[in-house]
Amino acid sequence: MKKVLIISSSFRKNGNSCELSAQFARGAAECGNEVETIYLVDCNISFCRGCLACQKIQRCVINDDAVLITEKMKNSDVVVFATPVYYYSICGQLKTMLDRANSLYVCDYKFRQIYLLVTAAEDEEDTASGCKSDIHGWSSCFTKAKFAGTVSTLAI
Repeated sequence: MKKVLIISSSFRKNGNSCELSAQFARGAAECGNEVETIYLVDCNISFCRGCLACQKIQRCVINDDAVLITEKMKNSDVVVFATPVYYYSICGQLKTMLDRANSLYVCDYKFRQIYLLVTAAEDEEDTASGCKSDIHGWSSCFTKAKFAGTVSTLAI
């Protein structure tokens, strides 16, 4: 059994990204995994200040929901990011969360697999390539983890 954390970043609560997150969660749970989904629309997350204090104290100095989410990421075996495509990239809410998870870089994180769930209103072959690049770039900073795959639902 693995501990799976899904971070759904769309601000459309019943939108396609949330539906794809729910389907992924159901499949992971049916395989016997412990699954938790966090919807960023329900969270208060400020922008990273770039102070790098997190590199020294292994937690962000801004006291908001990103601190708890980062701790949950740290203690999960699998981290899944769900995002709609905004201008061929991840949405701003997810980028802000990734920036705020900077403290993970210097701590003993548990996650070993990172997945990406992408939804878009287009069906061009490269529509999700910017999102994949964004998450692959973030995950490449964590040498004990690997970018394990992408599920894309395009032209919904």
